Amino acid sequence: MDEEQGYRANYQGTKQYDQWKIPTANATGFGAAADDFMERGIDLNEELIRNKPATFFFRMNSDAMIDAGIYSGDILVVDRSIRAVSGKIIVAIENGELLVRRLQINIKGATLLSENKKYGNIQIAEFSNYIVWGVVTYSIHQFS
Repeated sequence: MDEEQGYRANYQGTKQYDQWKIPTANATGFGAAADDFMERGIDLNEELIRNKPATFFFRMNSDAMIDAGIYSGDILVVDRSIRAVSGKIIVAIENGELLVRRLQINIKGATLLSENKKYGNIQIAEFSNYIVWGVVTYSIHQFS
């Protein structure tokens, strides 16, 4: 199976710091008992973004991927530095239209699979105007 390949940015986040590298003031010279359980807050940039310059956010404006758990109104995190391989959910430009579909590559060529039975699959012709724009890495869904 193909491995994910991508380029990394110079910004690596702040994950290299842990509680022992963060200075704390101790008046008595002893750390508080709770310091052993201290954690930093969750930084969504570190959790969701692998390559900051190549990452973009889209709002899904279709129900074509509902069976994959992506609904209209969801925010998609798209990384352009990840290679699109078969089985990945991608953002593609096909004849000037942005589409979010699952990529399937076989001997006959590429197919953009919809995850909703209302929509048909799109077979990519050999000389069609088709570009893989990026790979969807996360979908942020709000519960109302």
